[in-house]
Amino acid sequence: MNKYHRIQTGFTLIELMIAMLLGLLLTGALLTMLAQARVSFQQDEFYASMLDESRFAMRELSRDVSMAGYIGDIMVPGVIDLDTSLAIDEDCERADGESFAYRLTDSVSGVDTSIISLDNITTAAATAQFGCLEASELVAGTDIVAVKKLSGAPATALQVGDVALRNNGTVGALFVEPIDAAIPAPFEDRLYTPSIYFIRNYTETAGDGNPALCRKILVGGATATMETECIAGGIENLQVEYGIDTNGDGSVDRYLPDPTDLELAGAVSARLYLLARTPDEERSYTNDKTYSISNSDDFAPADSFRRRVYTTTVNMLNKRNRQVTGI
Repeated sequence: MNKYHRIQTGFTLIELMIAMLLGLLLTGALLTMLAQARVSFQQDEFYASMLDESRFAMRELSRDVSMAGYIGDIMVPGVIDLDTSLAIDEDCERADGESFAYRLTDSVSGVDTSIISLDNITTAAATAQFGCLEASELVAGTDIVAVKKLSGAPATALQVGDVALRNNGTVGALFVEPIDAAIPAPFEDRLYTPSIYFIRNYTETAGDGNPALCRKILVGGATATMETECIAGGIENLQVEYGIDTNGDGSVDRYLPDPTDLELAGAVSARLYLLARTPDEERSYTNDKTYSISNSDDFAPADSFRRRVYTTTVNMLNKRNRQVTGI
């Protein structure tokens, strides 16, 4: 054996450098894959959150609007008496003193007020119509829709301070427990549940920058009040178009985004639009779209929130029945 012959072990410097380069390339590819997966997961999470919030918001809004004017077995608001004990701290009265909560018809014109609309509001117009709204919380240029109705099921037991309508199918009275409404038996009581839907410029705390769909609801107790309940965060705009029946046949003849009080009394359906955005911004995304919803101003955000418009059409069967029967 040649004594100068030696067995080579290990790698040469060039081989080590090539191995390191391949390792770096593989590591870089893996990190890129992980980063893309993280971005994709985050997008899916944001979309899922937006979808959940929007679905819930639309469900609540649709249900209330569809029940506008529901007053139990009585179809004529004019036969309902108002208990003189009805008084709440914030009764959302208009600038002229007319109460929103307990007036089922306008005291002057007699027009049905089971649904009230404000189109593309200014804060001054909104607070003049609804005294329980605060100008500092409102988003100008959005719609407000207020609904008066009863709960779907009869009340098995009323709590002190609950506002309810007692009716026997012929006449009824709106009263506050424990006042005994003088309605001949047999009768049933249903909770009175008016609500005012609006877009608030924050969800949890003032200044948090996350708009929300909220509503004012009537809450009973020692003294009944209109309290705020926020339904879904990330809702930037609410727009409503009302299907108006002009000839009393129960069918929609035209849709109007800003009907008069008299036209709104003949509404039998409503198109609802919600503009929703993801809860957080995506730094790698720029929203360069323009959103045109109903008769609101075009909106070009130029930020990093993803958005989507949700819409549905609901029938207001109680108001349609009144239109068809002429009562």
